[in-house]
This record gives sequence, structure tokens and C-alpha cells, in this order.
Amino acid sequence: MTPLVRLWAHSYSEGMSATHLDLIPSGTVFTPEEITHYADSDTRTLEQAISDADLLVATPHSGAAIPEEVAEFLSPALTRRLQYDYSDVATASIVRRWAEIDPRIVAVINPHPRLIRDPNRRKPDDVRADLAAAIERVRAAGAWQKVDLTGVDAIRPVTFSFFPILEIPETDAGLQALVDAFAETAEAGLGVYERTREALTDAFVAQGLERGGSFTRLSFHDTMNTTTTRDGAVNVARAEADRLPAVVALSNRGDHQGEERDPEDRPTMDPAALRALAEAHRAGFEVSDPAAVLLNQPYLGSEEIRAAGARFGAMRADADAAGLRLGAVQAEFLREYLLGPAAAAELQEPGTDWISEDPEHIDAIAHACKRAWDAFREAE
Repeated sequence: MTPLVRLWAHSYSEGMSATHLDLIPSGTVFTPEEITHYADSDTRTLEQAISDADLLVATPHSGAAIPEEVAEFLSPALTRRLQYDYSDVATASIVRRWAEIDPRIVAVINPHPRLIRDPNRRKPDDVRADLAAAIERVRAAGAWQKVDLTGVDAIRPVTFSFFPILEIPETDAGLQALVDAFAETAEAGLGVYERTREALTDAFVAQGLERGGSFTRLSFHDTMNTTTTRDGAVNVARAEADRLPAVVALSNRGDHQGEERDPEDRPTMDPAALRALAEAHRAGFEVSDPAAVLLNQPYLGSEEIRAAGARFGAMRADADAAGLRLGAVQAEFLREYLLGPAAAAELQEPGTDWISEDPEHIDAIAHACKRAWDAFREAE
């Protein structure tokens, strides 16, 4: 695992102590092997793991550490709590543990934060132009002010509570230096993640066309039902329409039953299969309330499953002829659930640092993920 370096930053609230940020050392270039995970990697090759598996799990937002190359552009008010809150922070450790215990999955984990660029948004045709446009919108709105980043949100210069995570340069030369640093740095981690995810997909699809069976791509996320305040308390309730269920929302771009919602936006996973997957999650996570697992609520699923769904749809005839069932699904877990009640309660209070992960809780969630997908396979 790549070591982190610490950057000490001033607190954004007068009277609070300084805090540190986690940075990826300058010059770090990740390899596919570093970000790909599967069971018994000391005794099995990746080819053997793919042969035994039917599920590729991708975590596009799991990275929190920020590449040191862009540290000069970070707001001095950024704290480690805000840094980690801006990622799907619980997903990496859970998916890594799941991959260790489940020989039926292969996982690929994005090492870069969504600050660099969001792989669950369509990659801009011109990354530099979109980032420059987003920065100009943020600068015009002002710090902590709501800003519409529609169409340019692949790289966000603010968090979801509109904290200005970047210190926007005042000069055109400074802005160009920022844009160039982000575009170039992305290739050392995010770009590796995207290429690895697609190479693994290619291998699974080729295998399926030869021997049939099934292959599913899972995009694994988490979101809190609260956002941050200026003093670091993660306790501002989201609008009711944006709140996640008690465990997870499973999405295939369909309606609340997983059925087609829009002929121009077809489901990325068979609706009946999605409903079976929801039942399997209720069983695997041992929840009695059916509403703890919902379909396409509040999210329909974003670019990772849309792109995979389009690819799978285009090869439907070949897949059918090979007896291959293909699907792509997004799982958006409630972060409070993934972190556990003690950690969630800690984050409700003001602060600048992040919580410590509980290995036993991580292990329990990973085993629940395995039980859920095992139950789904049994139901197919």
C-alpha cells in the first residue's frame, strides 16, 4: 500500500487546533496490481481469480488521500474530516476485506479522490475546459454558497456542502497551472483505475462468451444522510427526497421496481434480477424491514453502470447466443450503516479529524456482502 504523507493545515474555525491532511507522495504512479484485489492472491493468479468469479466490484469514490502534486491548490481551511467526508470513505476497506474472503469476486479500487476527477461522471471531452468552467462558477457564487455545476461536475472544486476545497488562483497563469496539474496527475491513479476496470471487464466478458454463465459489474458507493457544517459536524439533514434507506439503495436506471422508466434510458440490470438482488441483500444483511433496501431511490445510478449497461446492451445478441447473462448495478450504502453507530455519532459533533475504522465492523459488513451475493446466486 502506498504510504501517505501529512500536510498540516490551519483549522477553519477560530480556536480549534490545527489538523492534518493525508497526501499521496509526489511522483506516485499506481499499478493495476496495487489496486486490484481478490482472494488468495498469494496462491492464485488474477486469471484464476477471474475464472472463479462472476462479479467485478468497482469503488470509484473510495480514495480520500490527495495527490501531493495538487496540494498547493488546496484551501488552507480544508481539514481531514472534510477531506474524508468528501469521499465514499467506508467503501475501500469493506470491499478489500470482501475480496479477501470471497473467491467469487474481483475488486478494483480507485486510489484517487473525486477531487481529481469523478469516474462516475462522463469524462469531459476537454477536462481542462470543464474544470476552468466549474472554478469560474464557484468563484462567482462565493465561498459556502450553493452553485450549479450541471454539465461540469466531473471535477468539483467544492464539496457537497459547498465548502471551497480549492484555493482558486486569481491569475490566468495560476488557473492554468491548477488545471494542468489536475489533468496530468489524474493519469497516475484515476486513469489507472479506469483502464484497469475496463481491462478486467474485457476479461470477464471474453470468458463469459466462451462458457456462458453470468457476469455483473457492481459500482459500490456510500453516502451519509447528513452533510457538514463549518465546524465539521456532519449533522445537517439532507432533503427527504435525497435520503438513503437504512441499508442500501440498489439502482439499475429503472423505476422503484427496477422496471424500465424511460425507453431512452434502459435498465442496466434485468428488473427481476434486481428485485432478487434486493431480497438477497435483505437476507444477507439480516434486516426485517423491506424498506431498508430500496430500488432506484434516491439515485438511479450514474456513469459507471450507464456505460457498462450500454456496452452490455450492444452485445445482447452475442451474449444470448453464448448463454451469458450480463448486468450492471449501483449499490449506494448508507454511510452511517457502514461506519457503525459509534463512528456516526462521533461525526455528529464538531471536529477536524476523521474517525478510526473498526476492523470487526468492517469484517461483519464484508461478510454480509458475501452472504447477499451468495443468496442472489442461489436464487438465479
